[in-house]
Amino acid sequence: MLVGYSSSSEEESEAATDRNKSFSRKCQEEDGGNKASPVRKKPKIEEQVAKTRLPVPGCLLAMFPDEVSSQTEESSLHGGRFRSFKHERGNWATYVYLPYHPEEEFGELLEELLSAAGAHGAVWTPQEEFHLSLSQTVVLRHHWIQPFNQSLRAGLVHCKRFVCSAGRLRVYCNAERTRTFLGMEVCTGHAQLLDLAQAVDRTMKEFSLETFYKEPSFHVSLAWCVGDSTGQMEECIQEMQSLIDDHEEGPFLLRLDCVELRCSTGNKTFRFPLEP
Repeated sequence: MLVGYSSSSEEESEAATDRNKSFSRKCQEEDGGNKASPVRKKPKIEEQVAKTRLPVPGCLLAMFPDEVSSQTEESSLHGGRFRSFKHERGNWATYVYLPYHPEEEFGELLEELLSAAGAHGAVWTPQEEFHLSLSQTVVLRHHWIQPFNQSLRAGLVHCKRFVCSAGRLRVYCNAERTRTFLGMEVCTGHAQLLDLAQAVDRTMKEFSLETFYKEPSFHVSLAWCVGDSTGQMEECIQEMQSLIDDHEEGPFLLRLDCVELRCSTGNKTFRFPLEP
């Protein structure tokens, strides 16, 4: 069968050659019999098409913004806030904290405080959730998440539950001076909080991450505004403190039941119950 297939191919090749010769003669007759016909030039229309470049659609340009426009867009989508570090695929922003579940009277007091602060020009936004931080925000690689939390759990195994309270207003500003925070500083339970922070620091050191502040001011952040407003807040902080001290049922104390430590890593939350 191989021989037959080869023979058939040769016949088809010869027939194709004859057809090509016939077609070539016909073209020469149509060109006036000129055997040395010059190479045909590209039509001008083809040249114009080749040179024309259509503009890139805006929707595609938006898919690949430069770094500056990316930061601007991110800021507009998050109320003027900027990241403390550039987002990279595989990096997970991580921090450790104690959650605070506010009671009803806290919400009413917070409205009064922000109204007083707003009278001095800054626009304040209440926190979406309330907590007391026990670490700085650090970056974890994805493959570190599990061993990091295992180390954290082992370091907290002997830590006991306790109660702390906060009642003094303080103003904080981040290192980049891009956001100002209104917080309520802890007045009881400082020693126990320091023990927890030191346990968290041991895990941070194990992974060569930044530890907590040397002299931490443990507090619950209440609200934030864009930029550095510490100067403006100095003018009204005493007025706002009087709203807390002269509360209708006596000085208001924010009570924090420290029964569970949490670690937020990207969109994941790990829980570490403390010993009864």
